This record gives sequence, C-alpha cells and structure tokens, in this order.
Amino acid sequence: MKRAADCLYSCGMNAPEPSIGALLRDWRQRRRLSQLALACEADISAKHLSFVESGRAKPSREMILHLCERLAVPLRERNRLLLAANYAPVFPRRALDDPALTVAFGAIRHVLTGHEPYPALAVDRHWTMMAANRAVPPLLAGVDAELLRPPVNVLRLSLHPGGLAPRIANLPEWRAHILARLAAQIEASADPALIALHQELSGFPIPASAGPRARGSLEAGAIATPMRLESAAGPLSLISTTTVFGTPIDVTLAELAVEAFFPADADTAARLGRLCAGAP
Repeated sequence: MKRAADCLYSCGMNAPEPSIGALLRDWRQRRRLSQLALACEADISAKHLSFVESGRAKPSREMILHLCERLAVPLRERNRLLLAANYAPVFPRRALDDPALTVAFGAIRHVLTGHEPYPALAVDRHWTMMAANRAVPPLLAGVDAELLRPPVNVLRLSLHPGGLAPRIANLPEWRAHILARLAAQIEASADPALIALHQELSGFPIPASAGPRARGSLEAGAIATPMRLESAAGPLSLISTTTVFGTPIDVTLAELAVEAFFPADADTAARLGRLCAGAP
C-alpha cells in the first residue's frame, strides 16, 4: 500500500506544501478517477479540470468545494485545499470543550449510556478513545496500565500483546479485520498518523495461544467478523458497528464516531448484562 501519502509521511514537515492543482490531482487519483470521469461527475469540462490540475487556471472557492464534494474529501483536507489556493478555510475546527459542541457531545453520551449493558465508546479520527460507557471497563481487566494511560488508542489496546490480544480467541481474524479497516481508512483519508499506526499494529506479534486459524477466515454462517473475547464472566462473541454524524459542518464533529458492540449470541448478551451490573 505504498502511495503518495506514505512518501508525505516519510519526508516529514520540511516538504513544500503542494499546489491546489497537485492536491486535487492526488485526491482524484486516490479515488481512481480519470480527469474525464471526474469532469463528468462534477459537470465541468475536462479541459478546465486539466488546466486547474496543471496550474494553468486557478479554481474558484466554489469550484474547489464542488470538486471536494465529488471526491468525498474529508473536511479537514478541504480546508487545506482552500488554503493552498489562498482562500480562507470554511469548516471550523473547535476544541472538544467548545460550548458549540455541547449538544453534540450530549447526544454521544446519550447513545453510549443507552447502549448499556453492551459496550460502546466514542473515538476520534486516530482511534483515540474520547468517552466510554460503563460496559467497557470490565472488559479491560488485566490490560497493561500503560496502555490505559490517556490518550488511549483503542486499536493499539486491542492488538497489543499487553492489551486485549492474549484474550482474543480469534486474534488472527480480528487482527486482519482491524488492519483491513485501517487500510481502507488510510485509502480514504491519506492521514500520515494512520499510516504510522498501521505500521505499528502490523508489527505486533500474534501470541502462540491465538491458535492456528487462518487470517481472514470466517466461521460458517457468519455475517461479520466477530471479536471472541475471554472475560471474567466467560467467553464473549461481539460484533461492532460504527455511527457517525450524518451531515457535520465542523471538522472536530466530522471526525468523531461511536463504536458500539453487540452480542453475537444469547450467552454473550447475558454475560454482558452481568458484567455491566457489577461495574461502578
């Protein structure tokens, strides 16, 4: 998965900022679109798009935002493209404690609490845990205290030998699922921090206790990759879902997600109920 983003990460912060044309071309190529295909989707001429990418024409602010919408460019990167063309950013990036986000965080807390006794947590774009419900701490018993020191990265917590990895019965499948999901996120965002995280997680060893099951294999009849976790209440089989805000116009809000786990069977549901009931 050696792409332009990998080079950007390895070259560090000394690399000159690309032009607006180069940035648009990179995003078009990342989406695997030809100039003609993007021009048709954006209802502009291929010639004009070519001139924009080559620097022979400067796009308007509205044109940049229009092309970003067609290319599904993340809000943070849309601001970067606007700056590259000498326009002011249009998407605010507020601090987490900004009063403007009070309602949004209230909604997230309501979702987390309402999901009990099943575990759910809120994460940012780099998988840093921002909040969790009462069902999460009982699952973290025995985890290395260093991994629980803020900021807590939930993917590192899942795959690290000092984290949940030794208790994940199907670690090869779960690891393959996590790495594939992270690779897809990198493909969509080209985020250097995620590239570094993928490299780190890929280097974690798989304990011998994880068993010989092949990577990526699924149990017969499975509709999703479960995480089969050993807990104080007994074995748990969990499937995860991700919830994001539908139409955010704030960078911070756009990068938040709720990761919720559901029981894959009745026994897991009962065990999660007991674990959550005993949580403080």
